[in-house]
Amino acid sequence: MSCSAFSEEQILQFLNYIKLPRSVYGSTPTPALLNELHIRTISCIPYENLSLHYNPAHRIDLDPPTLFTKIVENQRGRGGYCMEVALIYYHVLLGLGFDVYPAPAKARARVDGVPSGDWGGWIHITCIVTFPDGSQYSDDVGFGGDGPTAPLPLLSGRVHENLGAQEVRLIREWLQEQKKRTDERDMYWVYQYRNSEDQPWRSFYAFLEIEFLPKDWAVVNWFTGHNAASLHFDKVLVVLFLIDGEAQPQVVGKRMLVDGTVKENLGGKTSVVVECRTEQQRIAALREYFGIALAEEESEAMHGWRTELDRS
Repeated sequence: MSCSAFSEEQILQFLNYIKLPRSVYGSTPTPALLNELHIRTISCIPYENLSLHYNPAHRIDLDPPTLFTKIVENQRGRGGYCMEVALIYYHVLLGLGFDVYPAPAKARARVDGVPSGDWGGWIHITCIVTFPDGSQYSDDVGFGGDGPTAPLPLLSGRVHENLGAQEVRLIREWLQEQKKRTDERDMYWVYQYRNSEDQPWRSFYAFLEIEFLPKDWAVVNWFTGHNAASLHFDKVLVVLFLIDGEAQPQVVGKRMLVDGTVKENLGGKTSVVVECRTEQQRIAALREYFGIALAEEESEAMHGWRTELDRS
């Protein structure tokens, strides 16, 4: 098993940041602990792509120490998009003794809000965790709004409650585009969701049980952050899950920012909280609704950028 990029003290800092006791360090890795780590992470570390927009370099750096400084040490409420959150989480899991590796996933684009059409290339990441009894889980803390609110066992067809009436599941199947279908190890795990029992299942992303290495993620990160076909190229996105209960937290809602619109879903219908017309309003909304405090140089980096709101 690979060694974590983080020291014991950094792991303890991370646990404190997501409001877990230091005693977790050194305890036996269990599915229950993995579940709590997942819930605490998605409710304390937002899914956000702000470093592609509010950043003088307009790029994402996946270097683990850099991610740790940005998300944990700086204490400014920052998170990251899928690879940022998942890779810092991966190194924390390693440091806590979990048997884990990061696996690549491909997704389908939304059309009128629904994932549709052909499968794209590798643009997402999930962590595969294996326990001594042989059970395995996909632990995805970086998919955003329709992502799983708990680790999902690699059991095809098992349905799980997600947020409100939404249900999710993993199924094992061939993708339509696959031509060579002789080895079952080449079948994908497909993440599906439906917003109620009377709605059809929607296939959103698909992954294989293979490990991607740092240079693989560098390639994925470059496309995701720089290609005009990427969701992140011309959209400002933030998602933070909301929990209830301190001892045994449960996900009860999510708060989202899409460009200039802040929305909230408390397990039912999504409602608009505020519409930001100017950069000043959006920066204030990031602080008020997500606890994200941008540095002055970050705010200034948006000046003249393609996703800038009115500065008047």
